[in-house]
Amino acid sequence: MAEKLKFGVCGYGGSFNMGRRHATWLMEAGRSELVAVCDPDAERQEAATEDFPGIETYDDLETLLERSDAELVFIVTPHNLHAPQAMACLEAGRHVVLEKPMCITTKEADDMMDLADQNGLMVTVFHNRRWDGDYLTIKKVIDSGQIGEVFSVRGQQAKFGMQTDWWRARKAITGGTMYDWGVHITDWVLGLVPSKIVNVTGFSQKRVWLDADVEDEVWAIIRFDNGTVGEVLLSHIRNLRQRRKWEIMGTDGNITHDWRDRHIEVTTHQDNRLTTEYVPTESTDYGPFYEGILSCVFDGGEPPVPPESAARAIAVIEAQMQSAETGQAIEIPGG
Repeated sequence: MAEKLKFGVCGYGGSFNMGRRHATWLMEAGRSELVAVCDPDAERQEAATEDFPGIETYDDLETLLERSDAELVFIVTPHNLHAPQAMACLEAGRHVVLEKPMCITTKEADDMMDLADQNGLMVTVFHNRRWDGDYLTIKKVIDSGQIGEVFSVRGQQAKFGMQTDWWRARKAITGGTMYDWGVHITDWVLGLVPSKIVNVTGFSQKRVWLDADVEDEVWAIIRFDNGTVGEVLLSHIRNLRQRRKWEIMGTDGNITHDWRDRHIEVTTHQDNRLTTEYVPTESTDYGPFYEGILSCVFDGGEPPVPPESAARAIAVIEAQMQSAETGQAIEIPGG
């Protein structure tokens, strides 16, 4: 490995400017250099060269892999392209960083992990929300034992509205509503419950946004081996005054948090008396993710997001969809 990790970005599209952000944040972490960008849009290629003068630009990933000396590639493309593009990079001997979700099916996840292991390469997923300040604060409160043994974890995003003409409203591209913010919340819930999954029960609604073919609302109920129940709710048809994000129940208290708040509410009960504490959320810093990439590549450390943990969220989403269709709880092999 050279002194600097040479890397490329596949997909420099305008959505959230994530191609630019990944390149900037990795170089800020040190020991890295952006050398190539591929995007089928000539205007986006031009934007990339303006942002990073001197880089190579290509129309497609195949050409980048043939001509570029990038040792790692960020995949910043629509969800249905994640698996085939990651497999192409791994087959070409390149490390891979995927935008979330990792992929659409567990088979795709297994294939990627198997090929990465065979070729001695890193594959990781930008589950950046693991470093969100409110989530880190919630984890610390739970780990401290302040609310006792957790038995219910509910995470949700509910609003009324959907951008029906965006690619995220097309199921063949995005995979469905659960693959958008749903995969973040699913990943959060799994990270808060240190137990294997027994089964998943799913529900879905399609009632309002008929110009889109993704679900208007999806809901997963996750039963864990330790008795905890997890819930993930994503809705485009619930117009709620209160933008509740978290409801976490423990034997000695609970945690609640709204999307707009910069604190979490921790309520505990002792001697039949309730006490509520407003705990400021920690700052959000995604730097550790990029530092983890460099540590993994240069020093042989663990990927910043182990692919097995990202694949677990995909298994829950698959089970949610299957359950919603069949009306049956779906077991997840291995939990």
